[in-house]
Amino acid sequence: MTAVPAPAADALKGRVILITGAHGGLGEASAKACAAAGASVVLLGRKVPKLNRTYDAVKKLGPEPAMYPLDMAGAHPADFETMADKIAAELGGLHGVLHCAVEFKGLAPLETIEPDDFVKQLHVGLTAQWLLTQACMPQLKKHDSAVVFIGDELHRVNKAYWGAYGIAKAGLLGLMTMLHDETETGPVRVSMLQPGPMRTSIRSRAFVEEAATQCPLPEKYAPACVHLLSEAGREYRGQVFAPRVY
Repeated sequence: MTAVPAPAADALKGRVILITGAHGGLGEASAKACAAAGASVVLLGRKVPKLNRTYDAVKKLGPEPAMYPLDMAGAHPADFETMADKIAAELGGLHGVLHCAVEFKGLAPLETIEPDDFVKQLHVGLTAQWLLTQACMPQLKKHDSAVVFIGDELHRVNKAYWGAYGIAKAGLLGLMTMLHDETETGPVRVSMLQPGPMRTSIRSRAFVEEAATQCPLPEKYAPACVHLLSEAGREYRGQVFAPRVY
């Protein structure tokens, strides 16, 4: 593993970056880091009050962000297309997508998971991420751009009780690899960030007895998101970046 590089202050200057799950742990931390690096950030999330708080925090750090309330679990592909066109029309383009949205209710045996919950977790964690990316591709192809997925340690989450979350993370790796093979000579580059354990609500649901201060905050990994979205991220094109934090 490599250390997280410190992004330049203008690493994303003039670029429009869409962040899904923007009011979550890594989503909000990355939105702040992207804004501080000069990006105009589009905050996508389903919880409007939390999205408003993230908006206020991001606004203090860089260009004024845009807010796009949307529930990825119930969105139609046409909703994603409308969103991509609106972002490009109002902000002058789209240069990156960072997929931080995730759905996870906790560890449970597969046979006990409610069918609707299983489908929702798999959709938010995998298929909706592709549908959104697919809708954004026409706009992304107009610029040198980046799509960054968030992975996890498959040796850990592809085991008992991780359910649709673990399956989705395995699928995301396959999606990233396949999409890279299809776009490696074009203007859109894809990569994956595989953070280590973070102090988030998702981890607290999986490891309820873990001390709250045992893991790093998501802010430790936010610079890696900026790196992958910036021009410097070319070195990880088609790769999984698993940075080391202290």
